[in-house]
Amino acid sequence: MQTSFTPEQLRDADTAEANRILRTCVHCGFCTATCPTFVLLGDELDSPRGRIYLIKDMLENGRPATEEVVPHIDRCLSCLSCMTTCPSGVHYMHLIDHARRHVEETYRRPLPERALRAVLATVLPRVRLFRLALLGARVAKPLARLIPGESALAKRLRAMLSLAPDRLPPPSDIERPRIHPAEGARRARVALLAGCAQQVLAPEINAATIRLLTRLGVEVVVHPDAGCCGALVHHMGRHDPALAAARRNVAAWMGELEGEGLDAVVINASGCGTTVKDYGFMLRGEPAWAEAAARISAITRDITEFLSAFGYAPTRPPTGLRVTYHSACSMQHGQKITTLPKALLKAAGFVVADVPEGHLCCGSAGTYNLLQPEIASRLRARKLENIRTTRPDLVAAGNIGCIAQLAGDAVPVVHTVELLDWMAGGPVPGGIARLVEQRGLAAEARAA
Repeated sequence: MQTSFTPEQLRDADTAEANRILRTCVHCGFCTATCPTFVLLGDELDSPRGRIYLIKDMLENGRPATEEVVPHIDRCLSCLSCMTTCPSGVHYMHLIDHARRHVEETYRRPLPERALRAVLATVLPRVRLFRLALLGARVAKPLARLIPGESALAKRLRAMLSLAPDRLPPPSDIERPRIHPAEGARRARVALLAGCAQQVLAPEINAATIRLLTRLGVEVVVHPDAGCCGALVHHMGRHDPALAAARRNVAAWMGELEGEGLDAVVINASGCGTTVKDYGFMLRGEPAWAEAAARISAITRDITEFLSAFGYAPTRPPTGLRVTYHSACSMQHGQKITTLPKALLKAAGFVVADVPEGHLCCGSAGTYNLLQPEIASRLRARKLENIRTTRPDLVAAGNIGCIAQLAGDAVPVVHTVELLDWMAGGPVPGGIARLVEQRGLAAEARAA
């Protein structure tokens, strides 16, 4: 793609990077076939190629984002399926992130939307606030249908209440900041990102991760200064808070890396993992942080990457349960991890099935199911229908957003690491306890 940025514009590092990405695109349109919003809506401007034209026009001409352009940018899920499909290697992720920042800085949204986005950006990354918000939402949930009107705000409020869980698990003691010593001789030392929303919605995921790693001889550090990875605000175009989160985490983990040492930063939410692996890029323009951020990104591993390299092995007999593996977009498209989780599940004794149309997003995408509930609902329904065709006993996924999005159907959805922990001596995952009892697997589950 030809571009005509001025030399002055190209002195800005982000604009120069956007120029490089734009010039990589050859207009082939392969991306349209795998873009969820184009598949659903059929609008060229709701495809990666269409959005690239809109972004080029905005940035090249120095134009503020407009009311006509913003909806198409907002409707992008950042699922990155287009990056998997693209034969030219267009780094769409960095381009759409830049566009969202441009929208945030140059476009004034209507007051209700500004307020909603501000609330989400404030509440979701903060564990205590998020827990309080969900407790309030649980009380108000029965009233969701009474919210009048078909405005965007009314639909979003109904979506938020409908997504609120009926019950919240109590905070887990095991995941609070501290050092969890390895059982037996220490074979490795890692930092675990405890995350933000996951701590509230499903603390059992971190608990299973810590149990499994320490049994394998891995010392696990949950650092008190490491918090939200920054992905939630980053994908809302809130550049400064995202970089602040990145700096905080880099500082915390570098202290461990240069102290007692770290073999890896382990992450069990693939959306967070994709962002942390990008810290080196995000902080590349800051001399005080660039090198440290690049070092942290280089040692960051999804939990399935770490377990595969570390030699995971089950200690319990196979259950025969049929597990349909849902690969989160951030896992398969963002981190290019496709076979490792399935290989681990098979090694653990499960019968593993793939989801038809597995490349299409489930509609979670961070805050997307809250800000774009209609599209998210359609994608969820499509994903669940595809899952049902595989006749699973349960669904495994590696991202809390997907797990929350797909919950509530007849088939239980649990994190991959919960199943791996169970088969290596841990407790039965709570989400499948009833299934295990029904199948008569309780005795086998208790016998290590």
